[in-house]
Amino acid sequence: MYFRVTKEEFDFLHGLVKENIKKQNTQFRRAISTEERLALCLRHLATGNSFRSMGFSYRLGFSTVREIVIEVCDAIWKNLGPIVMPKPTTEIWKKSAARFSQIWDFPNCIAAIDGKHVNIQCPINAGSTYYNYKGSHSIVLLALVDADYKFIAIDVGSYGRNSDGGIFEKSKIGKKLQNGTLGVPGDTPLEANGLPQPHVILGDEAFPLKTYLLRPYSRFYLGENEPNKIYNYRLSRTRRIVENAFGILISRWRVFRRHFEIQPDFVDKVVLAACCLHNMLSIESMEPDLATLRSPKAALLNIQGIRRNHANAAFRTREAFKEYFNSSTGSVPWQIGLVRRGRIYNEND
Repeated sequence: MYFRVTKEEFDFLHGLVKENIKKQNTQFRRAISTEERLALCLRHLATGNSFRSMGFSYRLGFSTVREIVIEVCDAIWKNLGPIVMPKPTTEIWKKSAARFSQIWDFPNCIAAIDGKHVNIQCPINAGSTYYNYKGSHSIVLLALVDADYKFIAIDVGSYGRNSDGGIFEKSKIGKKLQNGTLGVPGDTPLEANGLPQPHVILGDEAFPLKTYLLRPYSRFYLGENEPNKIYNYRLSRTRRIVENAFGILISRWRVFRRHFEIQPDFVDKVVLAACCLHNMLSIESMEPDLATLRSPKAALLNIQGIRRNHANAAFRTREAFKEYFNSSTGSVPWQIGLVRRGRIYNEND
Protein backbone atom coordinates (compact mmCIF):
# COMPACT_ATOMS: atom_id res chain seq x y z
CA MET A 1 0.00 0.00 0.00
CA TYR A 2 1.45 3.34 -1.03
CA PHE A 3 1.61 6.30 1.31
CA ARG A 4 -1.59 8.31 1.82
CA VAL A 5 -1.85 12.03 2.55
CA THR A 6 -4.45 12.95 5.18
CA LYS A 7 -7.28 15.39 4.47
CA GLU A 8 -5.72 18.00 6.75
CA GLU A 9 -2.39 17.74 4.93
CA PHE A 10 -4.11 17.89 1.55
CA ASP A 11 -6.13 20.98 2.53
CA PHE A 12 -3.03 22.72 3.86
CA LEU A 13 -1.10 21.95 0.68
CA HIS A 14 -4.01 22.97 -1.53
CA GLY A 15 -4.24 26.31 0.23
CA LEU A 16 -0.62 27.00 -0.63
CA VAL A 17 -0.64 26.11 -4.33
CA LYS A 18 -4.20 26.75 -5.57
CA GLU A 19 -3.49 30.27 -6.86
CA ASN A 20 -0.56 28.99 -8.94
CA ILE A 21 -2.40 26.09 -10.56
CA LYS A 22 -5.82 27.69 -11.12
CA LYS A 23 -7.20 27.78 -14.69
CA GLN A 24 -10.07 29.81 -16.11
CA ASN A 25 -13.29 28.24 -17.41
CA THR A 26 -14.22 28.99 -21.02
CA GLN A 27 -17.44 28.73 -22.99
CA PHE A 28 -16.09 25.59 -24.64
CA ARG A 29 -14.91 23.65 -21.59
CA ARG A 30 -14.77 23.57 -17.82
CA ALA A 31 -11.28 23.89 -16.41
CA ILE A 32 -9.91 21.07 -14.29
CA SER A 33 -10.28 22.13 -10.66
CA THR A 34 -7.28 22.86 -8.46
CA GLU A 35 -8.24 20.00 -6.12
CA GLU A 36 -8.23 17.54 -9.01
CA ARG A 37 -4.90 18.84 -10.27
CA LEU A 38 -3.27 18.46 -6.87
CA ALA A 39 -4.81 15.02 -6.32
CA LEU A 40 -3.58 13.82 -9.72
CA CYS A 41 -0.05 15.01 -9.00
CA LEU A 42 0.08 13.40 -5.55
CA ARG A 43 -1.33 10.15 -6.92
CA HIS A 44 1.36 10.07 -9.60
CA LEU A 45 4.10 10.65 -7.01
CA ALA A 46 2.68 8.12 -4.57
CA THR A 47 1.97 5.29 -7.02
CA GLY A 48 4.55 5.85 -9.75
CA ASN A 49 1.91 5.08 -12.40
CA SER A 50 2.78 6.27 -15.90
CA PHE A 51 1.18 9.31 -17.48
CA ARG A 52 -0.65 6.99 -19.86
CA SER A 53 -2.12 4.97 -16.97
CA MET A 54 -3.07 8.15 -15.12
CA GLY A 55 -4.71 9.48 -18.25
CA PHE A 56 -6.95 6.42 -18.52
CA SER A 57 -7.87 6.67 -14.82
CA TYR A 58 -8.76 10.38 -14.94
CA ARG A 59 -10.04 10.47 -18.55
CA LEU A 60 -7.40 12.99 -19.54
CA GLY A 61 -4.91 13.25 -22.34
CA PHE A 62 -1.45 11.87 -21.58
CA SER A 63 0.23 15.19 -22.33
CA THR A 64 -2.32 16.95 -20.12
CA VAL A 65 -1.42 14.70 -17.19
CA ARG A 66 2.28 15.40 -17.73
CA GLU A 67 1.74 19.16 -17.83
CA ILE A 68 -0.40 19.10 -14.68
CA VAL A 69 2.16 17.05 -12.72
CA ILE A 70 5.02 19.37 -13.72
CA GLU A 71 3.02 22.53 -13.00
CA VAL A 72 1.83 21.35 -9.57
CA CYS A 73 5.32 20.14 -8.59
CA ASP A 74 6.74 23.53 -9.52
CA ALA A 75 4.07 25.25 -7.39
CA ILE A 76 4.80 22.95 -4.44
CA TRP A 77 8.50 23.78 -4.54
CA LYS A 78 7.93 27.53 -4.82
CA ASN A 79 5.30 27.75 -2.06
CA LEU A 80 6.09 24.89 0.34
CA GLY A 81 9.88 25.03 0.01
CA PRO A 82 10.40 28.25 2.01
CA ILE A 83 8.36 26.76 4.87
CA VAL A 84 9.78 23.25 5.23
CA MET A 85 13.23 23.80 3.71
CA PRO A 86 14.33 27.41 4.34
CA LYS A 87 17.83 28.51 3.52
CA PRO A 88 20.16 27.33 6.31
CA THR A 89 21.03 29.88 8.97
CA THR A 90 23.29 29.75 12.00
CA GLU A 91 20.30 29.06 14.24
CA ILE A 92 19.16 26.13 12.07
CA TRP A 93 22.65 24.62 12.17
CA LYS A 94 22.83 24.99 15.96
CA LYS A 95 19.51 23.19 16.42
CA SER A 96 20.64 20.44 14.06
CA ALA A 97 23.92 20.02 15.96
CA ALA A 98 22.03 19.76 19.25
CA ARG A 99 19.81 16.99 17.84
CA PHE A 100 22.79 15.03 16.50
CA SER A 101 24.45 15.21 19.89
CA GLN A 102 21.24 14.20 21.69
CA ILE A 103 20.11 11.36 19.42
CA TRP A 104 23.30 10.03 17.81
CA ASP A 105 25.99 10.95 20.38
CA PHE A 106 27.94 12.89 17.74
CA PRO A 107 28.83 16.44 18.87
CA ASN A 108 29.50 19.32 16.47
CA CYS A 109 27.73 17.47 13.63
CA ILE A 110 25.30 19.62 11.65
CA ALA A 111 24.27 17.25 8.83
CA ALA A 112 24.97 14.06 6.90
CA ILE A 113 25.51 14.19 3.14
CA ASP A 114 25.11 11.73 0.28
CA GLY A 115 23.94 11.51 -3.31
CA LYS A 116 20.97 9.60 -4.71
CA HIS A 117 20.71 8.60 -8.38
CA VAL A 118 17.25 9.29 -9.83
CA ASN A 119 16.78 7.10 -12.90
CA ILE A 120 15.57 8.71 -16.12
CA GLN A 121 15.14 7.66 -19.72
CA CYS A 122 18.08 8.66 -21.86
CA PRO A 123 17.43 12.26 -22.95
CA ILE A 124 17.53 13.19 -26.62
CA ASN A 125 21.11 13.62 -27.92
CA ALA A 126 22.50 13.21 -24.40
CA GLY A 127 25.05 10.56 -25.29
CA SER A 128 26.76 9.26 -22.15
CA THR A 129 26.28 12.47 -20.15
CA TYR A 130 23.72 10.94 -17.79
CA TYR A 131 25.08 7.37 -17.93
CA ASN A 132 26.13 6.27 -14.43
CA TYR A 133 28.27 3.47 -13.00
CA LYS A 134 25.15 1.39 -12.32
CA GLY A 135 24.48 1.06 -16.04
CA SER A 136 21.49 3.40 -16.28
CA HIS A 137 20.83 7.06 -17.01
CA SER A 138 20.21 9.35 -14.06
CA ILE A 139 20.41 12.74 -12.45
CA VAL A 140 21.79 13.09 -8.92
CA LEU A 141 20.03 14.34 -5.81
CA LEU A 142 22.70 15.62 -3.41
CA ALA A 143 21.22 16.14 0.05
CA LEU A 144 22.15 17.39 3.51
CA VAL A 145 19.98 15.60 6.09
CA ASP A 146 19.41 16.46 9.76
CA ALA A 147 19.17 14.07 12.72
CA ASP A 148 15.40 13.61 12.18
CA TYR A 149 15.68 12.42 8.54
CA LYS A 150 14.59 15.77 7.07
CA PHE A 151 16.34 17.51 4.20
CA ILE A 152 18.15 20.71 5.20
CA ALA A 153 19.48 21.58 1.74
CA ILE A 154 19.45 19.80 -1.60
CA ASP A 155 21.12 20.11 -4.99
CA VAL A 156 19.31 18.46 -7.92
CA GLY A 157 20.14 17.94 -11.56
CA SER A 158 23.82 16.99 -11.78
CA TYR A 159 24.83 14.48 -14.45
CA GLY A 160 24.64 10.84 -13.40
CA ARG A 161 28.15 10.07 -14.69
CA ASN A 162 29.74 12.40 -12.09
CA SER A 163 30.86 11.17 -8.67
CA ASP A 164 29.27 12.39 -5.44
CA GLY A 165 32.51 14.08 -4.42
CA GLY A 166 32.83 15.90 -7.74
CA ILE A 167 29.21 17.01 -7.63
CA PHE A 168 29.69 18.30 -4.09
CA GLU A 169 32.75 20.35 -5.05
CA LYS A 170 30.89 22.06 -7.91
CA SER A 171 27.54 22.49 -6.14
CA LYS A 172 26.38 25.68 -4.47
CA ILE A 173 26.38 23.83 -1.15
CA GLY A 174 30.02 22.82 -1.52
CA LYS A 175 31.14 26.25 -2.67
CA LYS A 176 29.38 28.04 0.19
CA LEU A 177 30.89 25.64 2.73
CA GLN A 178 34.32 26.16 1.22
CA ASN A 179 33.91 29.95 1.30
CA GLY A 180 32.38 29.93 4.79
CA THR A 181 29.11 31.56 3.70
CA LEU A 182 26.58 28.93 4.74
CA GLY A 183 26.05 30.26 8.26
CA VAL A 184 27.85 27.37 10.00
CA PRO A 185 28.49 28.17 13.71
CA GLY A 186 31.98 28.82 15.01
CA ASP A 187 34.26 26.18 16.51
CA THR A 188 33.12 24.54 19.76
CA PRO A 189 34.97 22.13 22.13
CA LEU A 190 33.86 18.50 21.94
CA GLU A 191 34.18 18.18 25.73
CA ALA A 192 34.76 20.44 28.69
CA ASN A 193 38.14 22.19 28.67
CA GLY A 194 38.90 20.76 25.23
CA LEU A 195 40.23 22.57 22.19
CA PRO A 196 37.56 24.15 19.93
CA GLN A 197 36.74 21.99 16.92
CA PRO A 198 34.80 22.86 13.73
CA HIS A 199 31.19 21.89 13.15
CA VAL A 200 31.21 19.15 10.54
CA ILE A 201 29.17 17.32 7.92
CA LEU A 202 29.45 13.54 7.66
CA GLY A 203 30.08 11.82 4.33
CA ASP A 204 31.24 8.45 3.00
CA GLU A 205 34.41 7.55 1.09
CA ALA A 206 33.20 9.34 -2.04
CA PHE A 207 33.65 12.75 -0.43
CA PRO A 208 36.93 14.60 0.25
CA LEU A 209 38.24 15.10 3.76
CA LYS A 210 37.85 18.72 4.87
CA THR A 211 37.84 20.55 8.17
CA TYR A 212 34.06 20.86 7.73
CA LEU A 213 33.51 17.43 6.13
CA LEU A 214 34.47 14.17 7.84
CA ARG A 215 34.88 10.86 6.02
CA PRO A 216 35.87 7.42 7.37
CA TYR A 217 39.40 6.05 7.46
CA SER A 218 40.21 3.92 4.43
CA ARG A 219 41.06 0.23 4.82
CA PHE A 220 44.75 1.07 4.56
CA TYR A 221 44.53 2.88 7.93
CA LEU A 222 42.43 0.25 9.70
CA GLY A 223 44.13 -3.14 10.06
CA GLU A 224 44.21 -3.86 13.79
CA ASN A 225 43.87 -0.18 14.72
CA GLU A 226 40.88 -0.31 17.06
CA PRO A 227 40.58 3.47 17.69
CA ASN A 228 40.28 4.06 13.94
CA LYS A 229 37.64 1.33 13.69
CA ILE A 230 35.67 2.89 16.54
CA TYR A 231 35.80 6.26 14.77
CA ASN A 232 34.54 4.65 11.55
CA TYR A 233 31.72 2.93 13.42
CA ARG A 234 30.59 6.12 15.14
CA LEU A 235 30.69 8.08 11.90
CA SER A 236 28.87 5.38 9.91
CA ARG A 237 26.26 4.95 12.65
CA THR A 238 25.38 8.63 12.40
CA ARG A 239 25.82 9.04 8.66
CA ARG A 240 23.32 6.30 7.84
CA ILE A 241 20.46 8.73 8.52
CA VAL A 242 20.93 10.15 5.02
CA GLU A 243 20.53 6.64 3.57
CA ASN A 244 17.43 6.16 5.71
CA ALA A 245 16.04 9.50 4.53
CA PHE A 246 16.39 8.39 0.91
CA GLY A 247 14.70 5.10 1.80
CA ILE A 248 11.76 6.90 3.40
CA LEU A 249 11.52 9.21 0.37
CA ILE A 250 11.33 6.25 -2.02
CA SER A 251 8.84 4.37 0.18
CA ARG A 252 6.50 7.36 0.31
CA TRP A 253 6.82 8.36 -3.34
CA ARG A 254 7.03 5.28 -5.56
CA VAL A 255 7.63 7.39 -8.62
CA PHE A 256 11.33 7.03 -7.70
CA ARG A 257 11.13 3.27 -8.25
CA ARG A 258 10.86 3.60 -12.00
CA HIS A 259 12.48 5.59 -14.79
CA PHE A 260 11.12 9.09 -15.24
CA GLU A 261 9.56 9.62 -18.66
CA ILE A 262 10.23 13.36 -18.85
CA GLN A 263 13.21 15.52 -19.68
CA PRO A 264 15.82 16.21 -16.95
CA ASP A 265 14.71 19.82 -16.36
CA PHE A 266 11.23 18.58 -15.52
CA VAL A 267 12.58 15.74 -13.40
CA ASP A 268 14.31 18.36 -11.25
CA LYS A 269 10.94 19.95 -10.42
CA VAL A 270 9.41 16.60 -9.45
CA VAL A 271 12.37 15.74 -7.19
CA LEU A 272 12.31 19.15 -5.51
CA ALA A 273 8.58 18.85 -4.83
CA ALA A 274 8.94 15.31 -3.45
CA CYS A 275 11.67 16.45 -1.04
CA CYS A 276 9.46 19.30 0.19
CA LEU A 277 6.56 16.90 0.72
CA HIS A 278 8.90 14.54 2.56
CA ASN A 279 9.80 17.30 5.01
CA MET A 280 6.17 18.35 5.42
CA LEU A 281 5.09 14.81 6.27
CA SER A 282 8.01 14.44 8.68
CA ILE A 283 6.66 17.21 10.90
CA GLU A 284 5.13 15.46 13.90
CA SER A 285 2.33 17.99 14.41
CA MET A 286 1.18 20.60 11.92
CA GLU A 287 -0.12 23.79 13.50
CA PRO A 288 -3.36 25.19 12.00
CA ASP A 289 -1.65 28.50 11.21
CA LEU A 290 1.43 26.94 9.62
CA ALA A 291 0.85 29.02 6.51
CA THR A 292 1.56 32.16 8.53
CA LEU A 293 5.15 30.97 8.96
CA ARG A 294 5.86 31.67 5.33
CA SER A 295 8.46 34.36 4.88
CA PRO A 296 10.94 35.45 2.21
CA LYS A 297 14.02 33.28 2.07
CA ALA A 298 16.52 34.53 4.61
CA ALA A 299 19.84 35.86 3.43
CA LEU A 300 22.78 33.58 4.09
CA LEU A 301 24.91 34.55 7.07
CA ASN A 302 28.69 34.60 6.97
CA ILE A 303 30.42 32.00 9.07
CA GLN A 304 32.03 33.24 12.26
CA GLY A 305 35.68 32.38 12.64
CA ILE A 306 38.35 31.39 10.13
CA ARG A 307 37.99 28.23 8.03
CA ARG A 308 41.23 26.31 7.66
CA ASN A 309 41.46 24.66 4.27
CA HIS A 310 44.88 23.07 4.49
CA ALA A 311 44.90 19.27 4.27
CA ASN A 312 46.78 18.95 7.57
CA ALA A 313 44.01 20.84 9.36
CA ALA A 314 41.46 18.37 7.99
CA PHE A 315 43.51 15.42 9.28
CA ARG A 316 43.85 17.07 12.69
CA THR A 317 40.10 17.58 12.85
CA ARG A 318 39.45 13.91 12.13
CA GLU A 319 42.04 12.88 14.72
CA ALA A 320 40.35 15.09 17.33
CA PHE A 321 37.00 13.39 16.77
CA LYS A 322 38.66 9.96 16.88
CA GLU A 323 40.28 10.76 20.23
CA TYR A 324 36.97 12.01 21.58
CA PHE A 325 35.09 8.83 20.56
CA ASN A 326 37.77 6.73 22.25
CA SER A 327 37.75 8.77 25.47
CA SER A 328 35.71 8.07 28.59
CA THR A 329 33.61 11.15 27.84
CA GLY A 330 32.74 10.46 24.21
CA SER A 331 32.53 6.66 24.07
CA VAL A 332 29.30 4.65 24.08
CA PRO A 333 29.05 1.31 25.94
CA TRP A 334 28.46 -0.92 22.93
CA GLN A 335 31.04 0.42 20.46
CA ILE A 336 33.90 -1.91 21.44
CA GLY A 337 31.68 -4.99 21.15
CA LEU A 338 30.58 -4.08 17.64
CA VAL A 339 34.11 -3.29 16.51
CA ARG A 340 35.52 -6.51 18.00
CA ARG A 341 33.03 -8.57 16.08
CA GLY A 342 33.68 -12.25 16.61
CA ARG A 343 35.94 -11.72 19.62
CA ILE A 344 35.11 -12.45 23.27
CA TYR A 345 35.48 -9.46 25.56
CA ASN A 346 34.20 -8.18 28.86
CA GLU A 347 33.93 -4.86 30.68
CA ASN A 348 37.51 -5.27 31.99
CA ASP A 349 39.03 -5.41 28.47
